[in-house]
Amino acid sequence: MSKFILKRILALIPVMLGVSLIIFSLLYFTPGDPAEYMLGMDATQENINALHHELGLDQPFLVQYFNYIKNIVTKFDFGKSYTTKQSVSIEILQRVPATVTLAVLSVSFATIIGVVTGVIAAVKQYSIFDKIATVFALTGVSMPNFWTGLMLIIIFAVNFKVLPPSGFDTPLHWILPSLTVGMASSATIMRQTRSAMLEVIRQDYITTARAKGQKEVVIVFRHALIPIITVVGISFGGMLGGAILAESIFSIPGIGKLMVDAINAKNYPMVQGGVLFIAFAFSIVNLLVDILYAFVDPRIKSQYTSTRRARPCAAFSHGKSCGYKNSGTKAVPDKAESATVAGMAGRETAEEDKEE
Repeated sequence: MSKFILKRILALIPVMLGVSLIIFSLLYFTPGDPAEYMLGMDATQENINALHHELGLDQPFLVQYFNYIKNIVTKFDFGKSYTTKQSVSIEILQRVPATVTLAVLSVSFATIIGVVTGVIAAVKQYSIFDKIATVFALTGVSMPNFWTGLMLIIIFAVNFKVLPPSGFDTPLHWILPSLTVGMASSATIMRQTRSAMLEVIRQDYITTARAKGQKEVVIVFRHALIPIITVVGISFGGMLGGAILAESIFSIPGIGKLMVDAINAKNYPMVQGGVLFIAFAFSIVNLLVDILYAFVDPRIKSQYTSTRRARPCAAFSHGKSCGYKNSGTKAVPDKAESATVAGMAGRETAEEDKEE
């Protein structure tokens, strides 16, 4: 298991390099000059050239990218914001709590609603509840987040005036954003739960568990819902980056709102840092999901558990060691010990011939 975790961690390196190269290339070749935006329309060409030299924008593409990666690796420096002149990493870390809180609340709401409705729909297949849940799932998947958020604001904040339309200061401010982000995920989790339940509950080992007197609740949550772990994990990772629209609609001071403002201001270091953070967070969540899945599912765990079983040899009957060496999952005899065993077997055959 430790080798599996190490390999997955090492695999993050090319992933992050690829993401950084893609976002750096997109921003580099995007039309528009951040220097002109920072200095205004009345700036002279000399001032623009001076700012290009100060920011390093007058260097070739490969030189800029190499310096950017070198600063991240050696100094953990993602650059400074063009607008606030502060460190990008500091500003991102200041916005992390709001984004993580929104993601946790949203995935909790999506998991509770999705798993409960999915299990009931699978147990009561083709019933009225199953049909209603299917319609709910299709509707939730079809509605975009920005439309859902606007409708919730109009209904609960404008018409009924029971919930605040923006902000993220009190628990009341958390309700509408969590519903907005978690609505589509709850529909996806519901569909996956229903499909997994219908597929797993018909397996032979489920029938065996029932025959042994296993409780139905244990069967459902110990066996049938194992595939849902992956769906919930991916949904949580996606919410870290998919909350951009919700944070903009509800004015939540999170990473998504920070990235939208940075894109509008052509604040390239901030956009690059935000994308890298979201990609890293998503990769870490997937790694944790894989590890959790391996511990929960014994079939996956057995693939990373090496079984070393030594085969019997002629020397074992004489009270001697067989001299096996481990090679992966197989036991391979040592060359010297193999020759010794072969010589002993030959002497035993010769003695038997003499006795005859």
